Amino acid sequence: MAGPDARDYLQRMVSNDVEALGVGEACPALLLTAKARVIAPLVVWRRGDDDFLVLTEPELGEAVRALLVRMRLRARCAIEAEQHESVLLFGAGDDGFATDFPGAREAVDSGLAPTLSDDELEARRVAAGVPRWGREIDDRVLPAEAGLEETHISFSKGCYPGQEPVARLHYRGHPNRGLRVLRLPAVPEYDAELVLDGKVVGRVTSAVRQDDGSAVVLGYVRTEVPDDAPLALASRTG
Repeated sequence: MAGPDARDYLQRMVSNDVEALGVGEACPALLLTAKARVIAPLVVWRRGDDDFLVLTEPELGEAVRALLVRMRLRARCAIEAEQHESVLLFGAGDDGFATDFPGAREAVDSGLAPTLSDDELEARRVAAGVPRWGREIDDRVLPAEAGLEETHISFSKGCYPGQEPVARLHYRGHPNRGLRVLRLPAVPEYDAELVLDGKVVGRVTSAVRQDDGSAVVLGYVRTEVPDDAPLALASRTG
């Protein structure tokens, strides 16, 4: 996105403070519906005074571009699709952008080849409790439930779609559920229900099998459930 109104337009559309970015700096952000449901997770990189790269997941690129074009109205900026590759760098010092993945930074078009397999990276992600689009993040999830408030949202900037319900939940209440790392005796299916004392209290979003057959799991669990509660998987017929 480039043009004299690019900064102002992005500031009005995404959840984080784009205006605070210096050239070469980046921040994570969200595109939200008016009811604060997640449309897409983003990283906004300010490449120049009036030039911003808006990074998102590969399957969301066209949807993000189309939405920004549709809502642009009279804003003077060009919005075009670009293709880039990024890698996570563990223990990389100040190289790349900060991420919500502990101990890792993201570098764009670095030319570096991966040294971890997809399964190894997924195991690190689940153990660290890092949410992922299509698993922990989708249009059913509020940012606070996925733990994105501290990294992806500014509570001091101006208005953007979804700001009112985000602020109301932050200042006047709390989410009814939150993301937790769990251990279960076997690998469950995606969206499998979690039960405590016969009552459904959550659902599974990601799972990684351990050598002993058990699973490390990411899932949403109601906030009133104690951290040491013995959860079970709901039984299913068929």
